[in-house]
Amino acid sequence: MRVLILGGTSEARSLAARLSGAPDVEVVSSLAGRVRDPRLPEGEVRIGGFGGATGLRDWLRDNAIRAVIDATHPFAARISGNAAAATTEAALPFAVVQRPPWSPRPGDNWVEVDSLEAAATALPGLGRRVFLTIGRQGVDRFATVDVDFLVRAIDPPEGPTPARMTLLLDRGPFEVGRESALLREHRIDVLVSKNSGGDLTVAKLTAARDLGVPVVMIGRPPNPLGATVFDGVDEVERWLLAVLG
Repeated sequence: MRVLILGGTSEARSLAARLSGAPDVEVVSSLAGRVRDPRLPEGEVRIGGFGGATGLRDWLRDNAIRAVIDATHPFAARISGNAAAATTEAALPFAVVQRPPWSPRPGDNWVEVDSLEAAATALPGLGRRVFLTIGRQGVDRFATVDVDFLVRAIDPPEGPTPARMTLLLDRGPFEVGRESALLREHRIDVLVSKNSGGDLTVAKLTAARDLGVPVVMIGRPPNPLGATVFDGVDEVERWLLAVLG
């Protein structure tokens, strides 16, 4: 029984590793191909898009897929929507596994916004030296903001970038002491983050709290309407093995 796991997240890799030992289950993991040197999961891997919801539906049929798990990044709204539409048309079981979002803790100073554009608009009134930690996609939304940026991403951003930008290519996990030193070294007075959740990059929020640095936190897009959503790999694995019988 072939199962498609969408995404290159830690949850996707963990689920692929677990299912690789399950009897009669064959896992195919699909990565978008936006990271040059991705961490590959166990089992079969395909890289690249499907051609929208219709292309994905046809691929599911042609490859005899029995169920689909969306374990993409919480901000990968397009592929999540396409997956929901394709599995509905194909009458296949579909579920989302998504780590819980971060929540503000005592001492945090969060400015919560609902989009990259809103974050860019908020920045000039908050600080002049910005640590932008949204990955490489979306940096162009900040290209016209007149502040100094430290941009951290795994790969360089494409498209327009801020005029005053220092690029730091790095990959988590990060630890609090290192993040605090980075904020001090670059005299950061505001941090911008997507609310991705998880442990790999949460250290920046602890460092910002300790140093009194405000955080512009970008909220997640909604999950596909009606989707079954799990916040852990254990739960989605049980669900999947149940629906496969």
